[in-house]
Amino acid sequence: MRGTRKGAGRARWRVVAAVAALAAAATAASVSPAPGSGGGAAGGETVRTETGWVRGVRSGGHTVFYGIPYAAPPTGAYRWAPPRPAGRWPGVRDATGPGPLCPQVPSSYAPISSEEEDCLVLNVTTPPRGARRPAPVLVWIHGDGAVGGGAFFDGRRLAARGLAVVTVNYRLGVFGGLALPGLDGAGTFGLQDQQAALAWVRRNAAAFGGDPANVTVAGVSFGAAAIAGHLTAPGSRGLFDRAVMASGEGVMDMPAGTMGPGVPGYPWYVWRTDREMEGITAEMTAPLGCGGRDPGRTLRCLRALPVKRILGVPHIMNAFQAFGYGNPVLPDLPPDALRAGRFHRVPVLSGATRDEHRTFVGMLYDAVGRPFTEADYHRALRTAFGRDARRVLAEYPAGAFPSPALAWSTVVTDRMWARGTEAQHRLLGRRVPVYAYEFADRDTPMFLPLPGRFDFGAYHAGDLPYLFEDDKAEPLFTPAQRRLSATMTAYWAAFARSGDPNAPGLPRWRPYRPGDRPAYTQSLAPDRIGPVDYRREHRLDFWSGLP
Repeated sequence: MRGTRKGAGRARWRVVAAVAALAAAATAASVSPAPGSGGGAAGGETVRTETGWVRGVRSGGHTVFYGIPYAAPPTGAYRWAPPRPAGRWPGVRDATGPGPLCPQVPSSYAPISSEEEDCLVLNVTTPPRGARRPAPVLVWIHGDGAVGGGAFFDGRRLAARGLAVVTVNYRLGVFGGLALPGLDGAGTFGLQDQQAALAWVRRNAAAFGGDPANVTVAGVSFGAAAIAGHLTAPGSRGLFDRAVMASGEGVMDMPAGTMGPGVPGYPWYVWRTDREMEGITAEMTAPLGCGGRDPGRTLRCLRALPVKRILGVPHIMNAFQAFGYGNPVLPDLPPDALRAGRFHRVPVLSGATRDEHRTFVGMLYDAVGRPFTEADYHRALRTAFGRDARRVLAEYPAGAFPSPALAWSTVVTDRMWARGTEAQHRLLGRRVPVYAYEFADRDTPMFLPLPGRFDFGAYHAGDLPYLFEDDKAEPLFTPAQRRLSATMTAYWAAFARSGDPNAPGLPRWRPYRPGDRPAYTQSLAPDRIGPVDYRREHRLDFWSGLP
């Protein structure tokens, strides 16, 4: 996409921001807040970090430490500045309850909010007592980019596999992505927060029984896209030893209309030039009365505003679900850097769900009582594919699917998500070990409170409750789904331990090799774990012949 223009640009950013909220709702609602987080637990373990002692709370065989500062508060003159080291505290800090969420606004599907900027904290779940130490460390970067926080992800299920699990808060939305000319770190503050958290883990993991020389960074959706950035960011070199990316958009584009009517197409789903990020900033902050030709004066004005005033601008958080590149933090467009081999050489475990885009179509149409008709389907095909729409319709006729909504969901899943996922695997697999997967449980529980009926299938972020403890999912799991969860956590733990998900008792998982036909992808479903022809299943030979 070219630089932002007045007029059309204003409407464009607002439409994009409104639809981007769907992704936030999808992942924010998929995992429940971590339990056992209320009040101090008598006899909780104490640990000494680099900035002071912390007391955690016992939970089963684990100890959980909540709300540990890894960076100083980004407040006042340090709002929209690179993260600074956390200050020391006296005595023993209470780490028995979650720290504050970073600023965010609620949605109808994710009713959480915060105005607290002193939020750069992380949570540590230790491996069981008696587990072999030091333990591999898994650092989780949550998705969304506009809502959420680390404490929403209960790491006990993965920690039970012998891992030390760290979950992170980082600056979201406009607080993580604002960009002005000359602003140090513009468009990348959230990414820099994650780097600071990873550096903290290297320095402090041993105090919690973790191995600072064996750190895996893992994330979902926007968090997984951030990891694609970390793979290419100079400042992320040496901060992690392996990477896990679930439903990441790092090499994904966005055809027009695929995220909703009126949403324009973009060459990249999550990457914007510095100029584009500055354009978003100008458009979205205009109602705050801080505009002008002097970026320094604009910044001072914005820093002086209360958080509540900033959050009151419609869609201002969702508009910044992107990272700026062409700057010292992200010098290159990450897909270009991956293509050229300019990335950190670490093993990668990466995949997507089988029905990624059903989440977004369902939440826009059938699941909220607005049926997506066959006329809507034809119109959407023309918007997205122009003169190639007839070819796509011939390949995906509406009558071959239970509904036009499922036809459109399949088209976009294959064209946007599967094609982007395979491209990412191919670029990485040329130079590092890659283990590719597809989460394929089409009966995974859906938790969003939606009024209409819709078959969400193996939806975006539907695999998270199989990895993290979730009190909504547990009662709904079948015995086969519980076994799938156990297998997935065993795979993830083995990969964090050695860079290879294979372990005794698990179905064999071969690496993805771009030259193989088909390249190996592991299907993860309750009734079958084994290879799937990913290109054939998602008709990628057909899509390779189209723009």
